[in-house]
Amino acid sequence: MSKAHFGLIGLGVMGENLVLNAERNGFSSIVYNRTFSKTETFLKGRGFGKNIEGAKTIQEFVDKLERPRRILMMVKAGSATDAVINNISEYLEEGDLLIDGGNSQFQDTERRVRQLESKSFGYIGMGVSGGAKGALEGPSMMPGGTKSSYDAIENLLTKMAAKVDDGPCVSYVGPGGSGHFVKTVHNGIEYGIEQILAEAYDLMKRISRLDSNQMSQVFSQWNKTEELSSYLVEITEICLKTKDDFSGEFVVENILDKAGQKGTGLWTVISALELGVPVPTIYASLNARVMSSLKEQRMEVEKFLPFDVDHEFNFGNISNSMKPLFDAVVLSTIASYAQGMDILKEASTFYNYDLDMPSIAQIWKGGCIIRSKLLKRIQDAYEKDPNLKNLIFDSWFNNQISNKLDNLSYVVSAASKASIPVPCLSSTLDYLNSYRTNRLPQNLVQAMRDCFGSHTYERIDRDGSFHTEWLQ
Repeated sequence: MSKAHFGLIGLGVMGENLVLNAERNGFSSIVYNRTFSKTETFLKGRGFGKNIEGAKTIQEFVDKLERPRRILMMVKAGSATDAVINNISEYLEEGDLLIDGGNSQFQDTERRVRQLESKSFGYIGMGVSGGAKGALEGPSMMPGGTKSSYDAIENLLTKMAAKVDDGPCVSYVGPGGSGHFVKTVHNGIEYGIEQILAEAYDLMKRISRLDSNQMSQVFSQWNKTEELSSYLVEITEICLKTKDDFSGEFVVENILDKAGQKGTGLWTVISALELGVPVPTIYASLNARVMSSLKEQRMEVEKFLPFDVDHEFNFGNISNSMKPLFDAVVLSTIASYAQGMDILKEASTFYNYDLDMPSIAQIWKGGCIIRSKLLKRIQDAYEKDPNLKNLIFDSWFNNQISNKLDNLSYVVSAASKASIPVPCLSSTLDYLNSYRTNRLPQNLVQAMRDCFGSHTYERIDRDGSFHTEWLQ
């Protein structure tokens, strides 16, 4: 075949599906994998009969691409990505473009943009969300880097991306590592929502005594509402009702309660702390995964600190979609989105990314893991007020909080009395209660800091910084 339009390095599941997506959309492709046997297996299997060729070496791979070369790397973040860049750089020419589609740390992407562009190569750090199915059928993509580099691949990406009513779910995010930063925050929001839904499941099961089929029905009802219609609620319904061919039992009840993580949730929390943005719901979801890893210790402690969950609380029933629990989940989900958007707003200023908040919400409306109907409301809120301080200040979200806060408080109180941990639900309640409190007790914290460390404090009755000799 003639020179290929598109090159892919890394034939994992995501890489395979993305190159099949590109080929389906009219882009002939060359693929390279560190082990050529993997390439052969792909070409004889899923790639058979497609306009896709393989290469045994990096030089052969580069030689088979038309110029300027457009190369997508789908390899492990960190040193593996740096190794690929180092190996391929000697074969690239001015104007060639590398795209990192992995979950790289945004600081690494900043460094690579500077490094590659100093050699006259283009570099794009691109977050990709949607899982294996999204990669094949149309993902949400968040490309960042130099605008001219994005312009060179815009046609390819818009054809590959998921489509919603107002366009493809891809847009130029901003300079440097902004694309990977947005993807990191996306994953932080995802952590939050997953934990929120898990807590709702736990309460339905342990307090309301619903079985897996009944819980699946509740999530099905929630998925028909504007507030909770989303991909994650949809797959929660599926997970709950799926039975194991081996045992005939519900699969989810035979899964060990230890959740894994790949680092993006941690990066989200670290970035929020560095930027001074409160993200208690997202942090609680990360901490819940860490706590879940202590399985052996938890089993031991339960023996000498047992608890009884045999309490009567009214979370509603299937016929009314478990209304109190529904309200609690809605507000916690809103909080997870709101906290994520606040990180992006602060990063936009601090890192000079000039992020377009409505555009980011639009990118997430299709293809990605956190796609939901709520994102249209988020998009509308930031279009109406580009300087929106927080989603709480938007009238629609404010009404949701006003109408549902009592039920969130009731659910958290009931869970506490039953000794059932609900870290995301309770953190959301604290977040909202803190936000609506005119005077928090940090005046005493400031007094203590000044008392032991002469850190000074501000006053409510006059301007300036003050110090008191507390220990005279």
